Amino acid sequence: MSAAVSGPDFLLLPPRPDSTAERLAAAARRRGLAVEPCPDGRVPVRLRGRDGGHLYGGPAFAATVGADLDLALLEPADDWLPGLPAAFRGRDIVLSTLGEARWSRTPAFVKQPRDKELPAAVYADGSRLPGPGRLAADTPVLISEVVTFVVEYRLFVLDATVHAAGRYATFGRLDPAPLDGDAHRSAVLAFAGELLAACAGSLPSAVVVDVGLAADPDRGDERWAVVEANMAWFSTCYAADPDRVLDVVLRAAGPRHRAAARDHAFVRPGGERRREPPPEGQDIRNREARGGAGS
Repeated sequence: MSAAVSGPDFLLLPPRPDSTAERLAAAARRRGLAVEPCPDGRVPVRLRGRDGGHLYGGPAFAATVGADLDLALLEPADDWLPGLPAAFRGRDIVLSTLGEARWSRTPAFVKQPRDKELPAAVYADGSRLPGPGRLAADTPVLISEVVTFVVEYRLFVLDATVHAAGRYATFGRLDPAPLDGDAHRSAVLAFAGELLAACAGSLPSAVVVDVGLAADPDRGDERWAVVEANMAWFSTCYAADPDRVLDVVLRAAGPRHRAAARDHAFVRPGGERRREPPPEGQDIRNREARGGAGS
């Protein structure tokens, strides 16, 4: 393979930029990065073979652009959440397959670990899940005990430290607000600090982790728990500072040769083309439509 042509870094945007893409584009321009729209979902011809590319967008867009520019797209492992200690999970969660989930006869929250073709929601039983004609039986899914999150926060993590954050929901309904000034700010950061210290090395250096305050009706109290982890290059920033969010996105989706050795295990496999799902953040709207239960 010939060496990439060097030049200033640039940020590629998907064919239909959402509000997060627009905010990140503005942040990129403020720091002197070129912003390149991709209306047809492909790298502009003049940029092919160039070094310094980054992206924000969904898996199908990332698969094409990432292959063209040889990007390392960082993402958490499918089994990260169920592998956490119980004190951080706050509920029972297993990694299984859609085929197995279809046999369930009890209510459960079911979602894909990273991709979003399956609506993340509480399903009364396995018969309510999409049939074999829509998604393959071996599709990985997380099957979770149903809980209600009183409030949820999105953390953009860089080098095992919360780099940007904000509230995004209360009782399953969208309710974005900055973390600064929030009544739970200290508790969120304390829980995040314990979590990130305990799971050092099990997450990429740039990632999104959602946490929330879960109600426990059996004990009559509330506890902090991890909601999920996601790729930063496809996560809604809500009320988090877009300039700091951009720092995380640039690391999470940048040139492969710049990826640190510790991140190699978290690089998304390339080459596959997928139907474009809704941006990460749609899950909360699905939960709202189905009663506000968390994953």
